[in-house]
Amino acid sequence: MTKVGLQLYTVREHLEQDFEGTLRKIAGLGYQGVEFAGYYGRTKEEVRSLLEETGLAAIGTHTSLDRLKNHLQEEIEFNKFIGNRNLVIPYVIEEDRSRWPEIIADIRNIGEACAAEDMVLLYHNHDFELTQKLEDRPVLDAIYEQVPASLVQVELDSCWVHYAGYDPVEYVRKYTSRLLLLHLKDVKRREDGSPETVELGAGEVDVKRIADAGIAAGVKWLIVEQDFSAKGALDSISISMDWLKAYQTGGGNIHV
Repeated sequence: MTKVGLQLYTVREHLEQDFEGTLRKIAGLGYQGVEFAGYYGRTKEEVRSLLEETGLAAIGTHTSLDRLKNHLQEEIEFNKFIGNRNLVIPYVIEEDRSRWPEIIADIRNIGEACAAEDMVLLYHNHDFELTQKLEDRPVLDAIYEQVPASLVQVELDSCWVHYAGYDPVEYVRKYTSRLLLLHLKDVKRREDGSPETVELGAGEVDVKRIADAGIAAGVKWLIVEQDFSAKGALDSISISMDWLKAYQTGGGNIHV
């Protein structure tokens, strides 16, 4: 059964103030796992101890492309120790988006090094990988065409696929065989068209249809993420958990 986790970037301000207490609150809300985006100065021993205390699984960790290129062995050692095998490229900075062939070569090289260590490399998208083209097709598709599934798996951010003007469900189906993790996120558009991330069910994204497709595809984790929260991050993740519980009650095959 598909489990539910949280991308910790969502609660980054709380983690800076109280790392341990925030993870305990996340577990108390019913989230079963967390995806890291930094460790806030904690050692691998401290992180593993906290995971064991709370019962939270380490789903993955978002680690910059530069860090993975230059300090991969340190990241592998840390993550193996805390019980995580999934290393995720979270973002390509704007100044690097003119050199996609080099980025794709980097992804291949990192993927090969991860595979040799029994680790899994994943790529997490935003909207620009779909609005930018490489040889007349979205960059996201070019990445997955040029780097085999054995070297990079898919972490699909369904909201950014939607915001870019594509159907997230079609992308879930397209990459079912390599879709390991699926981000659930909702969004509203401001008057200027810019995105405002909101709680699940409070925006324009058909989150239920995406969750249904992800579960049908056999995705292991649905991961809640909200880049910014007008209500406060802890309140927002509680509201999103309420949506997930209602989704489960309505027949969604998830465990919360």
